[in-house]
Amino acid sequence: MNLRRIRKKIRAVSNVKKITNAMQLVSAIKMKKAQQKALESKPYRQLLTFMIQKVASSNLEESYSYLLSESNPLSQKDLVILITSNKGLCGGFNFNIFRFLTKEVDFKKVDFITVGGKGALFVKKMGGEIIADFSSPYEEDKVSAIFKTTLDLFLKGEYRNVFLIYNQFLSAVRFEPIKKRIFPIKIEETSLKFEKTERVKKEYLIEPSAEKIIDSALKAMVEVEIYGALIESEAAEHSARMMAMKNATDNASDVIYNLTLLRNRVRQEKITYELLDMVTAKESVEKS
Repeated sequence: MNLRRIRKKIRAVSNVKKITNAMQLVSAIKMKKAQQKALESKPYRQLLTFMIQKVASSNLEESYSYLLSESNPLSQKDLVILITSNKGLCGGFNFNIFRFLTKEVDFKKVDFITVGGKGALFVKKMGGEIIADFSSPYEEDKVSAIFKTTLDLFLKGEYRNVFLIYNQFLSAVRFEPIKKRIFPIKIEETSLKFEKTERVKKEYLIEPSAEKIIDSALKAMVEVEIYGALIESEAAEHSARMMAMKNATDNASDVIYNLTLLRNRVRQEKITYELLDMVTAKESVEKS
């Protein structure tokens, strides 16, 4: 490899490093915004879930809510809302959820609602059936449409269960795939510690009655659950892209360092050969 090609490669890698570094900074800013949004909405989602659980658990036997009914025995299919990214360059973000998906579902017995172009492409390659695709870049615009579509299909009895599969945001450097059932709704004892406070030790006074508000409250809880999955997936995506671009920047620095050493060695060899040629030429002239 000659000196000119090495210098050209160093310039090319340096330009790539500038791009990956800029993408890392942009992803870090977007990740912080998405993380803040997820953290701000999480207490509301948790408290809403806790309050609905408290009301529903005390009125569960009397409740006629069709959202609490067991899985439809007539249907053999499940519906999965798969949340992925629209773009690549985000490390193992999509790969991890695809690997998780292949272990958790049978593509012949499951239909999909996809959120994200990468997930839609993967489902098509695996031979899965996509009944709706919401891959627009604005999460807030998707929530109502996804919820309405899912609720209508479930109430028609076309699906036995409805699940959310997405990457749950845990920290700036950690996320993991998760599967949650949203229909039918299962009321369980919450693990939250709100009940230890004086505020929630008191009995709830509900007007007009628990039976009349339970359906709308349960719908609100599911819609908030979908919104939480979208913003957590967004935060995890930006976190994964930030880490991927950081690794790419570090690797570019290593490549530049190695190429610089190679350039210096080649230049030294060139200088040495030129000196040898000069000494040889001088000796030849002296002998002549």
